[in-house]
Amino acid sequence: MKAVLCKQYGPPDALVVEEVPSPQAGKGQVVVSVKAAGVNFPDTLIIQGKYQFKPEPPFSPGGEVAGLVKETGEGVTGVRAGDRVIASSTWGGFAEEMVVDAERLVPMPEDMDYVPASAFILTYGTSYHALKDRAQLSAGETLLVLGASGGVGLAAIQLGKAMGARVIAAASSAAKLQVCRANGADETIDYSSEDLRARIKAITQGRGVDVIYDPVGGPYSEPALRDMAWNGRYLVVGFAAGDIPRIPLNLALLKGCSIVGVFWGAFTRNEPERNRRNNEDLMQLYQQGRIRPHVHATYPLERAAEALNEVLYKRVSGKVVLTV
Repeated sequence: MKAVLCKQYGPPDALVVEEVPSPQAGKGQVVVSVKAAGVNFPDTLIIQGKYQFKPEPPFSPGGEVAGLVKETGEGVTGVRAGDRVIASSTWGGFAEEMVVDAERLVPMPEDMDYVPASAFILTYGTSYHALKDRAQLSAGETLLVLGASGGVGLAAIQLGKAMGARVIAAASSAAKLQVCRANGADETIDYSSEDLRARIKAITQGRGVDVIYDPVGGPYSEPALRDMAWNGRYLVVGFAAGDIPRIPLNLALLKGCSIVGVFWGAFTRNEPERNRRNNEDLMQLYQQGRIRPHVHATYPLERAAEALNEVLYKRVSGKVVLTV
């Protein structure tokens, strides 16, 4: 089979595409024939050795795919060859075939195509876990999404609206904010040209925001936290800006707010049944037309390095997908 390989840690341009042996399904595992693979920011980190997990090269990056079950290993029940599935793992997806634990499969609805399916589970799974389980977002509350035009950001906007919140989207350009509005944002803040705190105060009449969804880190985290409402919840989702902020903890005391970590991958491993129920909720929302992945562009598998560079240098709104 053909696979994108990271033979040594480095930038996307160091990746190669080669023929490698097809994987075999071990006990409790499934081999998926990949039709499409979502490209995510952690993929840009794992190939550089900057992610929480550091697989030994050579390996294929790629953590979410959509495709057909090719074969099942010993002890696998409830799924069979030919089933349409979404599969998630930490790496291995940028290839014509991927081996994955059977418990990491999500059935695809019949009306779902492979491209949106491959752009779905990581971003919406992360954002739904954040807003539902960690923030316990309620209808009528105000949600601020930082880095709102990215994959998880747009998912958070759509889910926040589906949960009845008022959503403020913050991003770095007018073009990105236009995408945010098209995906349901009620208000927008261009933090490349507007004062973040002044705009939050103006939009909320000085009350502040109830929930902050932050997948970016960097220089806007602390200013946003300073405009948190009483009993607010600050969701730490990631650090796409590259800088991990050093937050003065007296702010949590003064605001009576919570700073809450969101690690969806660990959640899926530690609470698989709760994750399964979340996935069922998400599929219902998709079939109701209330959430839809925003796919910025598709690339063939051979152009994986180009796709990763687009994500790495933040030239993407929503998701990029590799097609196989």
